[in-house]
Amino acid sequence: MLDWVALCAISLLISLLTVAGYVLYSGLLSDVTVLTGSPPIKKITFVYKFKKGPYQNCGQLFKESLSIGPKRACIGVFYDDPKKVPGPQCRCAVGSILNEGENKADEELLKSYETSGFKVFSFPEVTHVVTTSFPHRTFFSVLLGIRRVYPRLEHYIKERRLCAHPFLEIYREGLIQFMVPLARQGDFYVPEVRPAERRLLEREELHSDSEVSGADSNSDCSSGSGVLLSDSRETSLAGSSVRSVVLQDQGNRNYRRRSSRGTSFKELDWDPTGGQRAEREERLRRDSNKKSPQAHEWWGAVGGEE
Repeated sequence: MLDWVALCAISLLISLLTVAGYVLYSGLLSDVTVLTGSPPIKKITFVYKFKKGPYQNCGQLFKESLSIGPKRACIGVFYDDPKKVPGPQCRCAVGSILNEGENKADEELLKSYETSGFKVFSFPEVTHVVTTSFPHRTFFSVLLGIRRVYPRLEHYIKERRLCAHPFLEIYREGLIQFMVPLARQGDFYVPEVRPAERRLLEREELHSDSEVSGADSNSDCSSGSGVLLSDSRETSLAGSSVRSVVLQDQGNRNYRRRSSRGTSFKELDWDPTGGQRAEREERLRRDSNKKSPQAHEWWGAVGGEE
């Protein structure tokens, strides 16, 4: 009886040590260092399937993509914050990277993906992203990475008031590389993700400024607009669009006046079609009575009086 109890205890201890070793090997104690810098990938062409639903159900898409191209790096692009957006409404694109930089894609492999219903899309190379990495050694590494990395990414972005979205995961060479673009975010939205929103983002690229020194100048959020983590993209974009607008007088290119968004000419009590000129003429007429005849004669010549 004692021998049986001792044997059970030893077996339990071995099992616990095995589980502990497995968890440690999967990355439990790995450092997670979030920083702003160069992206882990260049311009890429990839194949993907779009999915709307809880993110925990995306595993099947990763498996399907790997079954076609087992040597290709996998990529997942996640557009919504599952803490704020209901699971059935969360959107993602999952697939494999066909080529990076100037390398050419394998045409035969591309046909295989397209036959299985995958679509083709490209992401540009940007100069600045929020990025970190996590070991990818076991299946449990994915679960650990998600639980450990995302809270730190969100804290880093919010603390620095960065405009960073969407969230990318790249699986290759024993690592999960996390990347969040700080510029040209509209180019990272696949066509299925609200085409109208994507067009709006692309238009904003012409006028937006980045908070990151040296980052691409066409970031899709104005400075200080915060992180876009929820599905309410229209609200976030509207709030991030408040910026100064230059109003140029076509009659005098050297004259400029700035007006903030939402302030009309009526509120400024300034009529660009002649109100300011009429006010100036009235003021000069009143002053002309106090001036010399020469001054009055000067006003008549300029003002058109006979």
